Amino acid sequence: MEAVGAAVPALATEPQFAQRLRERLEKEQLLDGRYRLQRVPGGRVALPVLEEKLDQLRLPWEGMPCGLVRIQDPVPSKAARRGTPAQRLRDELRRLLGESWSEELERDLPRAWQRHGDMILLSEDSFRAAPWEKLGPVLWETVASALGAQRLARRGRVLPDGMRSPSVTLLLGQDGWVEHVDNGIRYTFDVTKCMFSPGNITEKLRVASLPCSGEVLVDLYAGIGYFTLPYLVHAAAAFAHACEWNSHAVEALQRNLVLNGVQDRCRIHHGDSGQLELRDVADRVNLGLIPSSEEGWPVACRVLKKDTGGVLHIHHNVETPVQRAEGAGFDGEVQHPVEDRRKEARIRPEWQRWAEATATRIRGLLAELHGQQWHTSILHIEPVKSYAPHVHHVVLDLECRPALPA
Repeated sequence: MEAVGAAVPALATEPQFAQRLRERLEKEQLLDGRYRLQRVPGGRVALPVLEEKLDQLRLPWEGMPCGLVRIQDPVPSKAARRGTPAQRLRDELRRLLGESWSEELERDLPRAWQRHGDMILLSEDSFRAAPWEKLGPVLWETVASALGAQRLARRGRVLPDGMRSPSVTLLLGQDGWVEHVDNGIRYTFDVTKCMFSPGNITEKLRVASLPCSGEVLVDLYAGIGYFTLPYLVHAAAAFAHACEWNSHAVEALQRNLVLNGVQDRCRIHHGDSGQLELRDVADRVNLGLIPSSEEGWPVACRVLKKDTGGVLHIHHNVETPVQRAEGAGFDGEVQHPVEDRRKEARIRPEWQRWAEATATRIRGLLAELHGQQWHTSILHIEPVKSYAPHVHHVVLDLECRPALPA
């Protein structure tokens, strides 16, 4: 399908009247500042005017001979070229659609997107209106050009397959492999087959700062290496066992270990971590599965070193009931200043109660497994992000040590 650019209305006049006409149009707020003045046949100068205000034009203007024309290939102004990507996207699509442009299409434009190198990953609720389908491939070529990308994909809902597989459609380009850099660590993955959560960056930074020199890590839900890599690259873990059952994630993990030069310090266990045969090897276990990693707690206890124990990093989504203002006549959540909210996030009682219950449960699992008492201590509770209204993704750092003989 060949794209036909939308013509832009303009007033054409002789060069000696161009400045006066510009001032008049600016005064009456009729000038379309998205486009430059252009020469048109006959030696005249054309000044773009706003399509939606054409009915306000009253011609002729005394002393300024001018007439309405259409510029077929308008040149964006410097100000327009400096506009936001969202503005450029809207303007390019308005030009493409011309008179077919509507408020429905404007509402259907994406307000945010993820960028991975030369690929843009659009939100699942964008470009769903029926008129877009008639444009065919030229739509995606225009979107990519406006956003400075070579490839496009659109997110769908996460598939209920137990692997959190993405439902992503490739719209423009030959493959979905991209590269993302976090804290100096290179991640490559196929966006159509693997999830990547930029919201976990704070936890990845924290993991990178942990004192893991000489330690053995077991990462029970490794994915493409979100946490395995920070442990190896920055936290100086001596060795990692990375468990993952999604074959697409395993392929990405293999590539990422090589990309970051740590492939000799990691062994990948491809399969269900619940069937992991490792025992008595780990100084530290990462359980990065949400909404709950509880199914992996018995495995984590088995892989901890039985003589010295270690630390578990347990991810979980904890629900926080709505707090109501005393005497308030509304059902909203109490709002606090930003600085107070951050302090409050460190001491929410729901998180503490969940952490204490988890510590008790882990202590029981370890005692049952080894036939002796163990001590569990809450080292830290880290809020990662808000997962849903009144639900927070938190991480519990739990130290687990065998009790010394009396």
